[in-house]
Order: sequence, then structure tokens, then C-alpha cells
Amino acid sequence: MSTSKYVQMILNGTITSLTTVIPVKLDVLPPTLTVQPYMQKELSVLIGLVGGIKGRLIIDTSQQGIDTIGQAMFGMSIEGEMIESFTGELGNMVAGNLCTILEKDGLHLDISPPTVMAGETKFFGFTQAFKLPVRLEDGTMLHVLLTMDEPA
Repeated sequence: MSTSKYVQMILNGTITSLTTVIPVKLDVLPPTLTVQPYMQKELSVLIGLVGGIKGRLIIDTSQQGIDTIGQAMFGMSIEGEMIESFTGELGNMVAGNLCTILEKDGLHLDISPPTVMAGETKFFGFTQAFKLPVRLEDGTMLHVLLTMDEPA
């Protein structure tokens, strides 16, 4: 299967996963290409993907974005140490759901444990990434990055 077909499958699966996992209205904007370094401003989670392809799924957001999602899921604010913990768990839920979706299409993937990054961070180590901007109902943005190293 071509790399562009994998990218299309994963981006479509990511959109489906986000709308399944996150219980707020989402406005998914058109994907764009981005090159390194990618600058994270506040908070993100990185999940490694291995199997049919090798790459990374990064969900970049803010504390406000995490709080909006947490309020919708649990009816309470996500504060203090729970911010980083819930960010990692959100990454696990989205990536795990993505793997289930892609398995139905014949693409087997496994995921790594989440790596949560807080503060201003630059991401290197990829040639190009597909960035999927997603606006939450309160206007807060999530940016989902998909980096692909190589077809397996």
C-alpha cells in the first residue's frame, strides 16, 4: 500500500477516533503539511505507532483544551497534577481507538506508552508531518500531528 494511502487512512481514522472519544462538538479543519521543528506552546502528548507503519501521533493543545474535554467527560475541572495525567490518558484513548478503527481496514498498529510534554517544546526528528487542526466548541484548538517514518 502506498504511503499516501496510509496517511489518508490514518487521518480519517484519527478524525473518527477524536469524535468518538471527545464528547464535545469538534470542527475539523483541513490538514496541512508542516516541517521540523514543530513548536509546541503549552501541552502535548506523543504516542509512538509501530506495525503496518512507523510514526508518531502527537496531540498538541492547552490546559484550557484539556479542561474543556475533562469537564465534558467527567463534569469537573482538570487541575494541578491531573492535567498531565489526563493529557496522557487522552492520548492513549485516541490512539487506542485509532488502532481499533484501522484494524478493521487491515492495518495493524501498536502504540507506545504516552509521553506528555509541558511548556514550550520544539519537536525534531521528522522530515514532514501532517497537521490536523481541530477546534473545540469553546474555540480552543487541538493540533494533531502525524509523522510517518517509513512503511513497514
